[in-house]
Amino acid sequence: MLKIQYPKEQMHRIRYTKLSEQQIATKLDAARAGPTCVSPYSDALAGQALKIVCDDGLVLEYDFDGRNRLSLSQSGAASQSGAARTHAAYGALTLGRIVLFSHLLPGTQNGYHVVVDRDRHLATVFEVWFSGYTDNREVQREIHYGYIDATGDAAPKARHALTNRLEGNGFHWTQDTGIETLEIYPSVLYSTFVELTRLGGELCFCGPSDYVRLDDDLYVYSRVEAEFSGTMTLYALALNEGRQIGVRLGFNATDALEYYMFAGNGEAVGQLAFFEPFDDDGSKIVMGGNRAAPARKGERPVYRPLLTNPAMTHEQVEAAVARKTVAFGAPSGMAGNVLPESSFLVGKRFTLRYDDGGPALQYVVDAPTQLRWRREGQGAWHTETYRAWEPAPGVIFFGHLLSGTARHDCVAVAVDFDNGLTTCVHGMLGTPYMANEASRKTWFGIMQLEGLTPPQYLRHRFTDELVGRTLTWHYSPGLTSMHVYTTPYSYSWIIFLPNDAGGLEWSGPAQYVKLRDDLYLFNWLEEACNGTLGVLVINTRTMHDCGIDYHCGEDGLRLGAVGAKARNAGQLDLQRFYGPKWI
Repeated sequence: MLKIQYPKEQMHRIRYTKLSEQQIATKLDAARAGPTCVSPYSDALAGQALKIVCDDGLVLEYDFDGRNRLSLSQSGAASQSGAARTHAAYGALTLGRIVLFSHLLPGTQNGYHVVVDRDRHLATVFEVWFSGYTDNREVQREIHYGYIDATGDAAPKARHALTNRLEGNGFHWTQDTGIETLEIYPSVLYSTFVELTRLGGELCFCGPSDYVRLDDDLYVYSRVEAEFSGTMTLYALALNEGRQIGVRLGFNATDALEYYMFAGNGEAVGQLAFFEPFDDDGSKIVMGGNRAAPARKGERPVYRPLLTNPAMTHEQVEAAVARKTVAFGAPSGMAGNVLPESSFLVGKRFTLRYDDGGPALQYVVDAPTQLRWRREGQGAWHTETYRAWEPAPGVIFFGHLLSGTARHDCVAVAVDFDNGLTTCVHGMLGTPYMANEASRKTWFGIMQLEGLTPPQYLRHRFTDELVGRTLTWHYSPGLTSMHVYTTPYSYSWIIFLPNDAGGLEWSGPAQYVKLRDDLYLFNWLEEACNGTLGVLVINTRTMHDCGIDYHCGEDGLRLGAVGAKARNAGQLDLQRFYGPKWI
């Protein structure tokens, strides 16, 4: 089992410049020679003419002069002026019968990534551009479905189409550039990716994604790193061969343009469950409720949490906390399946003593919902409202606020009365980035109780045993999510759409602690999001959890109960990608 040393967390903390339109236009001058590529470009289109007719009216007429230059006439949906023919540099790669070619339009911030299905005379066009609706550096894309117009031939009736057939797949990809990624497709709207080489593989990220079916073997995947770099990655993949050809377009952390094509080899790492009805092929995205389909060209449903949960200042946090602080008030939708509350602690006096600079906390538990605590050596006792649950025999999980602390702290505590062990997640308000964002420390220690001899050396420990597992969590009617435990330091959560397809997704730093076989203390931080700290005890035998969430917003400070029932949703073989690096 791994001995994991947790890094200083940097989830979502890459500071990308808000580039102006003019800055982007200047940087795009570097792409006049077309995309770069480590592998040799294909000459499959050299010397050919190609007319692509799309169902929405876009018509693209290409002449390819060799493997690097083309000329283009546009009309219909994407026509800017209906004027002269455009000349541009391009690159093309092949994957069996599929040709992927990419080019930008000189003097503009627009371009095309085009997938040509030569045998079936079909084409899918990704029209791309910068300086769109939210962030100039974020690549926008519109998908056009069409066919190759061959003189004298009738137009084919079939088309490529959106699909859910890739949903649940996971791959380890190695590009010809040497870049390795783990990529998981747990949703029809989003995907999860781990940058094993670019960012060291510690954290998972997610981005709005598209999945297009060419046939049962061949697909096109695209994502845009919305809310991060804004970079677009697109590739065609062959499931049976485990191969890909793709293109990457965007600006990196130093604001340098990345525009290159790549070929790669992939290894399937598993298959997660997906939950749509059997006759739902995913060709239509069912948003439902008040989630209207985006109306503007190229828009996608994108989770932009800091727009709906704006960062607060220290002064705003203090005012909100003073205005309203609630510990275990009216249950939220996250507590619809909470475990029965336990009175196991009532009447007990004990000390929880933590290692490595952690405190020694003394407790007197007076009632099923009220306790007193103090730091060892201090005279004053603090009275708090608490809640406790028994997620496994002899294990008690409880939480409460720490009144009088400068950062409005809380603790979420697991105590194993059979073994005299305890683990505490200590939550605090405030990070260097947001005053209302929670931070935390995790302490390991022992319990001192009359009649119990605690161990000297044995402790709970960080673990990677959950990494690769996926569980769905049903909190209450209409509120179900799926957790993908992707790395030893982070995870992703997906909210389901009305037809039970995977929907919007976000990722956050996380910690995993093993309490006993099949019993885990799990915590996560909703960084660059709403700032919540969540702490759960997960019992993978009973497939139930219990926990708390700790959150501060404009409506005040809240400590609340969490409870959900779980179902297994599959397993991915991911642990081996982290092992030697973290010992």
